[in-house]
Amino acid sequence: MSVTTGLFYLFSAILLVSAFRVITARNPVHAVLFLVLAFVQASMLWMLLKAEFLSIALVLVYVGAVMVLFLFVVMMIDVNVEGLREGFWNHFPLAAVIGVVIALEMSAVLMGGFRMSEDLSGKAVNVAGAVQMSNTKEIGLLMYNHYVYPLEVATAILLVGMIAAIALTLRTRKNTKYVQPGSQVRIKAKDRMTVLKMAPTRPAVEPVEAAPNGETKV
Repeated sequence: MSVTTGLFYLFSAILLVSAFRVITARNPVHAVLFLVLAFVQASMLWMLLKAEFLSIALVLVYVGAVMVLFLFVVMMIDVNVEGLREGFWNHFPLAAVIGVVIALEMSAVLMGGFRMSEDLSGKAVNVAGAVQMSNTKEIGLLMYNHYVYPLEVATAILLVGMIAAIALTLRTRKNTKYVQPGSQVRIKAKDRMTVLKMAPTRPAVEPVEAAPNGETKV
């Protein structure tokens, strides 16, 4: 067994264990940390497949941004774990059926890919051209030429989600300190601070005079 094969089995085993711990961990913070570990192992598998761009993008985007955001959100909000576990067995049959359907769909897609690879195994492959090929360039050409319309749809969905998140954050709620952005823009410098003249709070102190006998009097 080669080193690459050994690393593949090692990363795959850690990925499966961490993915299983994501759904079985009792602490939400631990579940997020196991998910970060799963993403890192998937990135290592992409690196073994010589897909450097996808590997680095997985680490930078998901591990470096999305998962860190999830971790901070989970740590900041008060998650009622006991409340989430209520009614688990009541919804388990439906969840099991959906999980089986998803597993069958993924198996059908993977088996189709295996059959396609078997059909193409007899054809000659230009190894010299494949070595000189840039993964980043090929992904960019494929994305912005053949899949430009799905890419535009995905960007529009992300834009709508971002606008919806901002709208939900700025909505008027009870005990919310909300300020109109338009009022902040239209305000002038003279409206920001007013100088008031106020009477002194303590009476003026009379000067101290020295008595002839050495005593002081006010």
